[in-house]
Amino acid sequence: MPTPKTAPDLFSYPKYWAECYGTAPYLPMSRQEMDDLGWDSCDIIIVTGDAYVDHPSFGMAVIGRFLESQGFRVGIIAQPDWRNAGAFKQLGKPNLFFGVTAGNMDSMINRYTADLKVRNDDAYTPNAEPGKRPDRAVTVYSQRCKEAYSDVPVILGGIEASLRRIAQYDYWSDEVRRSVLVDATAEILLYGNAERAMAEVADRLAAGVNIRDIDDVRGTVVVKPEVPGGWTELDSSRIDWPREISSLQEAFGSSPYEYREEESCQTEQSASNNDEVQPVRIIPMPLHRAEQLNSETTCIRLPSFEKVHNDPALYAHASRVLHQESNPHNARVLVQKHGNRELWVNPPPIPLETPELDGVFDLSFQRRPHPSYGNTKIPAYDMIKTSVNIMRGCFGGCSFCSITEHEGRVIQSRSHESVLAELEDIRDKVPGFTGQISDLGGPTANMYDLNCKDDKIQASCRRLSCVFPGICKNLKTSHKQTTELYRKARAIPGIKKISIASGLRYDLAVEDPEYVEELVTHHVGGYLKIAPEHTEKGTLDLMMKPEMGTYDAFKKMFEHFSRKAGKKQYLIPYFIAAHPGCEDEDMLNLSLWLKKNKFRVDQVQTFYPSPMSLATAMYHSEKNPLKRVSYKSPRLYTPRTIDQRRLQKAFLRYHDAKNWPFLRQALRDMNRSDLIGPGKHQLVPEEENKGQRRSGQRVNTSSTFQKARGGQWDNRSAKTGKSTSGGQKKGRRR
Repeated sequence: MPTPKTAPDLFSYPKYWAECYGTAPYLPMSRQEMDDLGWDSCDIIIVTGDAYVDHPSFGMAVIGRFLESQGFRVGIIAQPDWRNAGAFKQLGKPNLFFGVTAGNMDSMINRYTADLKVRNDDAYTPNAEPGKRPDRAVTVYSQRCKEAYSDVPVILGGIEASLRRIAQYDYWSDEVRRSVLVDATAEILLYGNAERAMAEVADRLAAGVNIRDIDDVRGTVVVKPEVPGGWTELDSSRIDWPREISSLQEAFGSSPYEYREEESCQTEQSASNNDEVQPVRIIPMPLHRAEQLNSETTCIRLPSFEKVHNDPALYAHASRVLHQESNPHNARVLVQKHGNRELWVNPPPIPLETPELDGVFDLSFQRRPHPSYGNTKIPAYDMIKTSVNIMRGCFGGCSFCSITEHEGRVIQSRSHESVLAELEDIRDKVPGFTGQISDLGGPTANMYDLNCKDDKIQASCRRLSCVFPGICKNLKTSHKQTTELYRKARAIPGIKKISIASGLRYDLAVEDPEYVEELVTHHVGGYLKIAPEHTEKGTLDLMMKPEMGTYDAFKKMFEHFSRKAGKKQYLIPYFIAAHPGCEDEDMLNLSLWLKKNKFRVDQVQTFYPSPMSLATAMYHSEKNPLKRVSYKSPRLYTPRTIDQRRLQKAFLRYHDAKNWPFLRQALRDMNRSDLIGPGKHQLVPEEENKGQRRSGQRVNTSSTFQKARGGQWDNRSAKTGKSTSGGQKKGRRR
């Protein structure tokens, strides 16, 4: 059984000589500010797609302030004009490196809706002005940094880089693209919350190590010419091995990658050519190993970029392997060939301990935008200026979400003292503070201090979720620490109201009625938003979400404690349309559930294929990577065309008269005309003016649904009407 990994204390690295300059009021954005600080140059310059807000919810501020605490002089270039390299020279040449990030959001998701429409605002820009960052900002910014100073190393980070660390399906171009590290021509990529990797890389660069020689840091991705000698390579580059592998056990606690070593002729030839170089040992993945492999010198070969670009099934397989190699305590190096080069993905970083996370959040943040923005409004700042992040990570594993792939499954929690100190900081620093705290949460509201009961069990685990298909028996589910934190926070002088706005895992909450009572009594202002996401088991299983029985149990508990508190409060459920595997009958059943429960949802969400999520692999491949993928794996129906997605969204808004013509035609074609009419059990009313058809105003919705024929969905392109099954090119979404 693997033992838990450890790492040096985050703040134990020797301070850089420039520590003598102290802490800047704000990290400088201009030469004048550098002069005022007495700097002749910056050691590190961070280029970001967001406006610079000196707040722990903004990535550039967290990394910038952390590097400053290590003694480096850090400058910020925020939302530069990417059309020429001059904007990237405004602070001069950095002594060590450029750090490049697209910002808190992926630049493509920031600009485009799930229906590929251009958004008319940008919450991370002053006055919400759109168009202040390029598409694929990490790539563009990195290339401009190289144009400005070709000899300065570029380090990529942030969520856009993190979720594009290997070859990934790109929804906006409808193809698999190379790792962003390759396209950006940068030297190294840091994924996840990168303080630990950044500390190690910056320390080595400050000591004079060439960045090309920094290739073994956890949480980083680099490009190598080849796999080093002495390594064992588990070949997982194919899914059509001729040998029967049905007996392979993937149960909890066992590794799906335990295979017998088998020397290849390539290895033997390499050894004979150079006896002094230890060869790379290549082992076909399905073969059971005969001896224990050293995980420190074992890598897993993914299908190459060229293969996953052309073969959706191999893409789904690669996605599955990536997610199973995400536990920092047992993950191995992943290798993916891009052309004649090797993309080398080191294992995830060791999660921060509570004192380390406290140290990050206790850095010298001003908690407001840089003064150069004056009185302009930055919507993202206004939304979070009175919120507090109490933890990192998520073990939910929802297939449509990429938080786990960015922050990891291991929950990292701050101490009560650190959280309470930040609340006092908000009270004292935020202009116009009224005593209202908008959120006390994180990626989820109620995973604070919840982790595995046994560190050794956690170190060997490869489960994709700790709560699906059921809550793991080894997971701590007591919310006692969270409940106590809420009580302490409410007792702070000047704090009048604390809302909980982060997403609530109600399947965990029902395990602790005391927590639910505390939440309902003190932290719900009439409405609580939760996300069942769907009602149908088949779709919920693909989402890795609990069945509706859990929602019903929480609803009963919520209503009980609301009555006990003498408050009228309501649950507002959120749902997703057009998720891979969700058929029109599933959406019809969901809409009937909504009507039965008297819900008329205004804000609805259509599935957005974000990079690296398992559901995105489903969307692209029409395979299910939650199970072992083969070419014989069942085809997964996926709403892809704009009309298919529009119909599923219309089912969520069955009450909107604009959708009624659409839904009537779909119901008729689904042989459910019984649901058209004025009855309580019916979904949409009949046409008010049937004369519309006689006057020639016929509504054509025939391309918006999928007809069931012989048990197979006839998935047709909205443009050509040709079948897209049988390996032909899928219909475009536009």
